[in-house]
Amino acid sequence: MKNRRDVLKSSAIVAGLLAGTGLFPQYAFAAYNKGAFEAKTVAEVLKALGAGAPTESKDVTIGGPDIAENGAVVPLTASTTIAGVKQVLILVEKNPAALVARYEVTDSVEANFATRSKMGQSSDVYAVAITGDGKAFFAKKEVKVTLGGCGG
Repeated sequence: MKNRRDVLKSSAIVAGLLAGTGLFPQYAFAAYNKGAFEAKTVAEVLKALGAGAPTESKDVTIGGPDIAENGAVVPLTASTTIAGVKQVLILVEKNPAALVARYEVTDSVEANFATRSKMGQSSDVYAVAITGDGKAFFAKKEVKVTLGGCGG
């Protein structure tokens, strides 16, 4: 049985080998868009991703609690049944950086995602589906936070 130190050493070696082959960093940064993740508003995020003005749609759903007792870990879900979707986003309007998660979607992937987010205060939460031609469709839900997770 390996001890913790041996496991960490083995993991570091594997990560080093992946990085050396170029596989690890290329994958990690392939979908990163600095402008989108640093944007302060929903509109700025969509602009950074090249999407048009969003339209509300019943084919996009956002899930989360009506009241989050602890803003440090708020479970959120986003899904869509719109054909031709290339990206699904989860955004929290009043967070310092609005974009919480961005998922790349292909036709072979079911566009149904879940994550957890910090929320410092009550806010509208958005699920946005962006199609290949840049059209954006959204659903929104208000999540009330009783104990802030961003230092509040």
